[in-house]
Amino acid sequence: MGSGQVTSSVSSELKGKHVTVAGLGVSGLPAAKVLHGLGAIVTAVNDGADERAQAQAAELEALGITVRLGDGDTLPEGTELIVTAPGWKPDKPLFAAAERAGVPVWGDVELAWRLRGPDAAPWLAVTGTNGKTTTVQMLASILKAAGLRTAAVGNIGVSLLDAVLGEERYDVLAVELSSYQLHWAPSLRAHSAAVLNLAPDHLDWHGSMEAYAADKGRIYEGNSVACVYNAADKATEDLVREADVEEGCRAIGFTLGTPGPSQLGVVEGILVDRAFVENRQKNAQELAEVADVNPPAPHNIANALAAAALARAYGVPAKAVRDGLRAFTPDAHRIAHVADVDGVAYVDDSKATNTHAAEASLAAYESIVWIAGGLAKGATFDELVTKSAPRLRGAVLIGADRALIREALARHAPEVPVVDLDRTDTGAMRAAVQEARRLAQAGDTVLLAPACASMDMFANYNKRGDAFADAVRELGSADG
Repeated sequence: MGSGQVTSSVSSELKGKHVTVAGLGVSGLPAAKVLHGLGAIVTAVNDGADERAQAQAAELEALGITVRLGDGDTLPEGTELIVTAPGWKPDKPLFAAAERAGVPVWGDVELAWRLRGPDAAPWLAVTGTNGKTTTVQMLASILKAAGLRTAAVGNIGVSLLDAVLGEERYDVLAVELSSYQLHWAPSLRAHSAAVLNLAPDHLDWHGSMEAYAADKGRIYEGNSVACVYNAADKATEDLVREADVEEGCRAIGFTLGTPGPSQLGVVEGILVDRAFVENRQKNAQELAEVADVNPPAPHNIANALAAAALARAYGVPAKAVRDGLRAFTPDAHRIAHVADVDGVAYVDDSKATNTHAAEASLAAYESIVWIAGGLAKGATFDELVTKSAPRLRGAVLIGADRALIREALARHAPEVPVVDLDRTDTGAMRAAVQEARRLAQAGDTVLLAPACASMDMFANYNKRGDAFADAVRELGSADG
């Protein structure tokens, strides 16, 4: 990892400083290495001491870094700065001890932001309860189509530290940020940023919906060109109103309807821009067709509009928006069409791990046999079921908290037939698909949109989606 882009002031500030890295894993390991490389005296602490943590500890200890496994709560003596993994809760004893001692806490995003060089690429940042990864990938595709050197980084899996400190030079970065990361990034100032939507999520971490929204809203602080919000989600617009931005920064809305001035929206199947055009009271710029968005589900069109707004804020021409959207392919398990069997479409949206994502997924189809359930993470399902009931042909429920969905269906959609699968073995998904097939008729969509996390039955949502797709393919081959 090169360090040619590091500012000398930050380097000298960290040299010889006693820094505690809280949490190993995806962000802690590179943070510890970077800090050590800059001459900081690093101690890494971690709650767990499992096999993975021990392997990571051995890697750091070989560099001369002190590692303390199994105790992430005690503040190491002499600590002058904590750099934390984003997932560590703010109420941990370590942070209370840091506050008492006057020790600042940065996340890995804050560290990356402070280590940017004087000519560093500006950040176009995206957050929201759902759709972040897809929107950032769409944005990167649009920026590339405009001939810009860019990368999709942040919460998306590519470390911001790697992007900031690596040898490759970027013109602009498409940055996905979670509420956790934003909580620990007080000095971040994006060129332009978007909050896609807000729905209850991670409330166990943040403590309240207000605290969760406030952390999301940090993404707008200090924006210089555009704060992009969802016109259908007033909470996102409220965050823009509350943000302290640079003089001249504009509020830009996106809508699935006809856009007003300073908005992007949809007119007769065309994505149009009434924000970044001359005389926006009267003029609109055609950007792309709805058919250029893959898949053209309503929530994904909203993602495309948000990506387009950020790209246009950076000065990207309309043609690049169209070309970038056409070139974009969504990740697996995001409203992915698996197969048609007997006139029934089977769609894998295993990534719909909360009610807000499931609601968007269910809104994309007219007649649905819904496969749902898993770990609810404290969610309630009444609103989701009430909104989706007219579309439901039937429901097949799996997982630890399926009773919560069953009860919501009984209250708000008693006429919808429900199959309650009381099993968590490896064959449970196959059984769910077979039951869904029994309920479905030609023209229906069997939709895996669990509205729940997967860890009760599967290692992650990817494995859950793979199990669904495998079961669907078995149906098809049995017919063949």
